[in-house]
Amino acid sequence: MQISYRLAFGVALVLLVSGGVARAQHDIADVVDSAKRGDLETLRDVIAAGADAAAVSPDGATALLWASYRDDIKMAGWLLTVNAPVNTANDLGITPLWAASENRSAQMVALLLENDADPNLALLSGETAVMIAARAGSEEVVRLLANAGADLDRSATRGQTALMWASANHHSATVKALLEYGADVHRRSAMWSQMMAVPPHSRTKRDIPHGGNTALMFAARVGDVLSAQHLVVAGADVDDVDAWGMSATTIAAHGGHTKLVDVLLKHGADPNAAVAGVAPIHNAVMRNDDEMAAALLAHGANPNITLETWTPTRRASRDLHYPAAFVGATPLWLAARFARVDIMRLLIDHGADPQFVHETEYIADGVYEARTERTTTLMAALAMGGSSRFRPWVPYTDSGTAESRTLAAVTLLADHGVDINAADLVGQTVLDEAEAKQYESVVTLLLERGAGNP
Repeated sequence: MQISYRLAFGVALVLLVSGGVARAQHDIADVVDSAKRGDLETLRDVIAAGADAAAVSPDGATALLWASYRDDIKMAGWLLTVNAPVNTANDLGITPLWAASENRSAQMVALLLENDADPNLALLSGETAVMIAARAGSEEVVRLLANAGADLDRSATRGQTALMWASANHHSATVKALLEYGADVHRRSAMWSQMMAVPPHSRTKRDIPHGGNTALMFAARVGDVLSAQHLVVAGADVDDVDAWGMSATTIAAHGGHTKLVDVLLKHGADPNAAVAGVAPIHNAVMRNDDEMAAALLAHGANPNITLETWTPTRRASRDLHYPAAFVGATPLWLAARFARVDIMRLLIDHGADPQFVHETEYIADGVYEARTERTTTLMAALAMGGSSRFRPWVPYTDSGTAESRTLAAVTLLADHGVDINAADLVGQTVLDEAEAKQYESVVTLLLERGAGNP
């Protein structure tokens, strides 16, 4: 009898406790789900019946977080009157303020800050509200957060800051706001190295430094002229280089951002910056951008500066890069190699040497053999040097167009005295190559100029 009584009491206790737990879980679900659905009427009823406004769902979300996410000002305001916690974060570290900042909702951000939201709480990966507001491009939210004491120079993944994110996303007004509140224009992102390669990938590879970018370099990467101007006025060094040694001008030129290159040059950027081995003029040539090349040359770019390194590319991509076969080339040789005739003339007018001879050693793609080449600029115009397999980002041209461009390039170089009978290391001449390509107009010109009669 005694045992039966105790057993019955124990069962009753378990049922009571489990019932209470179930009720608590039900209340949590009612509170959070009502907010998630945007159902303010049900939410009020549930809390009036005794549910806790601070209820947290299994993923850490609160009713206020969902109200902020939905940008429901009315619901958020009411929740704050019933003491909903303003700084509770979900499992990822997202707070109501962070969600509002991502939404670019100045009204919600202001409401939360007025109720003691902490502007410096961050996600588990480090991103703060001001960082996400900068990336979203909300100048007004950034100003609200800055006035509330947000740390503008806090960094997250790979050491990137709000100023860098705004610069990388073309948010020039946000960049200006951050600078006005004292964001550090000299901060750099984290640095690391990564094994990278060019074809043939198993033979030509090395550790490439990454990172070390300032906000100006992020702006240069995307060609954001207005952000770059704000940054330079605020004291950004136009000749800073990244971890590899690429300057903002070189980065902008690589991206084909002509207007930004011009802006940087007008602010005193070095047109010959080539710590990493690539100069802006090389990129202007490869982009076939005569306007950019003219600006660089007008500001003192060296028309004979040689390419000192290969640059990596993604496998099978059409990325603009420099294969190992191009190392040691001058801008004129590169321009001839891709028949950039207008740029060739521009370079020669600024002192480029037509008599330059490119000497290089590399592992050839496809055949995986060591090659040594010695090619003139005239040979380059017939695509004789620098890996015949390489033209990945150059737009396709029909044979007629290719022949006419080659003819113009050959004529220009021959007019400047380049030897038309010179032979490469395997005995091939430009006449041999023109005949092999069946470029009849080029063959005719070369014969008229004395090719084959050394």
